[in-house]
Amino acid sequence: MLEKFLNIFRIPDLRKRVLFMLGILAVYRLGSHIPTPGVNGHQLELLFSQQSGSALGLMDLFGGGNLRRMTVFALGIMPYITASIIFQLLTVVYEPLARIQKEGELGRRKITQWTRYMTVVLGALQSIGIAAILTKQGLVLNPGIGFDLMTILTLTTGTAFIMWLGEQITDRGIGNGMSLLIFAGIVAGLPRGVAELVTKVQTNAWGTLTIVAVGLLVVAMAAVVAFIVFVERSERRIPIQSARRIVGRRMMGGQSSHLPLKVNSGGVMPVIFASSILSAPMLLSQTEWAQNSRFIHPIMEAVRPGEPWYEALYMLGIIFFAYFYISIVMKPDDIADNFRKSGSFIPGIRPGKRTSDFINDILTRITLVGALYLIIISLVPTLMISGIRLDHLFLVGRLFERLPTWTTHGMGVNFYFGGTSLLIVVGVAMDTVNQIESQLIMRHYDGFSPRSGRIRGRKTW
Repeated sequence: MLEKFLNIFRIPDLRKRVLFMLGILAVYRLGSHIPTPGVNGHQLELLFSQQSGSALGLMDLFGGGNLRRMTVFALGIMPYITASIIFQLLTVVYEPLARIQKEGELGRRKITQWTRYMTVVLGALQSIGIAAILTKQGLVLNPGIGFDLMTILTLTTGTAFIMWLGEQITDRGIGNGMSLLIFAGIVAGLPRGVAELVTKVQTNAWGTLTIVAVGLLVVAMAAVVAFIVFVERSERRIPIQSARRIVGRRMMGGQSSHLPLKVNSGGVMPVIFASSILSAPMLLSQTEWAQNSRFIHPIMEAVRPGEPWYEALYMLGIIFFAYFYISIVMKPDDIADNFRKSGSFIPGIRPGKRTSDFINDILTRITLVGALYLIIISLVPTLMISGIRLDHLFLVGRLFERLPTWTTHGMGVNFYFGGTSLLIVVGVAMDTVNQIESQLIMRHYDGFSPRSGRIRGRKTW
C-alpha cells in the first residue's frame, strides 16, 4: 500500500494536482482563524455552547467551525450551494435558461458566471442578517453602521474567496472543490469532538455507564462507516450486448458488458442541498421581526432542528434532491440513443423508447433506496445531539411522552460523530481516492483497491 501511495508523487502532473489541492486547503484553514473585526469572540463561544443543537450548530457544522469563531469565512460555501440549487431548478422550469445550458461549454460558462453573481448577492443578504443578530445578542464591541458595513464587506468577500478556492481545486486539483472544503472543515473539528468525549468520560456525564456508552458510540460510528462504504460501492448492473457487425474484413462486436447504476448516485449532494435550503428559515428565525410576529414565530419554532416538522421537511428534501440530481446526471433517453447508435442493446428489451423506460424504471427504484439510505444516515446525528421532539406534536404529542429520553431529547453527543458528518467525510474521501486511482491506472500504475486490477508500472521517479 505504501508503494501505491508513493506512486502519486512519481507522476509529475498528479503530484502537482495533489500538492495544489493540499495548498488550497491550507489557505482555507488559515482563513478560518482570521476573526471578523468588532465581535466579542468569548461571548459568541458561550452562545454556541448553549445552542449546539440548534440552527446555529447545524450551520457551524458545514462551515467548519467558522461561524462559531465568526471568522472571515463564517458564511462558508452555503451561499454558493444555494445559488447553484436556484439555477439548477431554473434550468428545469425556465425554458430560455434550459436552452442556454444546451449551448455547450459557452452556455455552462454563462450559467456559472450568473451563479457567482447570485452567490455574492446571497452572501451580502446573509451578512446583513448576521450583523443584525450579533448586534441584538450583544456580541458586538462597538455596534453601529460602521460595524454593519464592515461585517457585510468582510463576510461577503470571504464567501467570494471560498467560491474561488473551490473552483480552483476543481479545475487544477483533484476532486470536487466545494465538497473538499466541507470535508476539510468537518475533519478540522474532529479533535474538538474527541476532546468533548474525553471530558464526558472524565466527568461521568452519563453516570456510571459513561465508559460503556462511549465504547458503544465508537462501535456504532465504525458500523456507520462500514454501512456507508457498503452502500456507496453498491450498484445495479444492467447487462448490455453489442451486436455483431462486419467492418472491412473483420467481425466486430458481439461482446457482453454492463451498465453500472450506483444506488446512491447523488452522493452527499442531496443532504447538502436539503440542509442548505432549510438553513434559510433557521437564520430567519433569529431576526427580531420573526420572533415578535404571532404568525411567523410559531412556524419558525416548528421548523427548528429536532422538531418533527423540520425532520419531515428534511426527509422530503433529501428524497426530492436525490431524484432531482439523478435527473440531471443520468438521462435515460440519451443512454438509449447512444445504445442505438453503437449497435448495443439490453437483452430482452427493444431498443429506443422501451430501453429508455426500462432504465428509467430501474433508476426510479434504486434512487428511492438511495434516498432512504441518506435519510437513515442523516437521522443518526439528530437522535444523538437533540432527539426528535415527537412530544411537541399538536394533539398527539402526549402519546410520545413515555418514550425513552434519548429519543426525544438526544444524547448530547457532538455532530462530528453523527451520520451526516461521517457521510460527507467518507463520501468525499472515497470520491477523491477514486479520482486519484483513475489517474494512476490511466498512467499504467497500480490502483489502491484490489478490484482496480494490477497494472505493471514504472518503479523509478
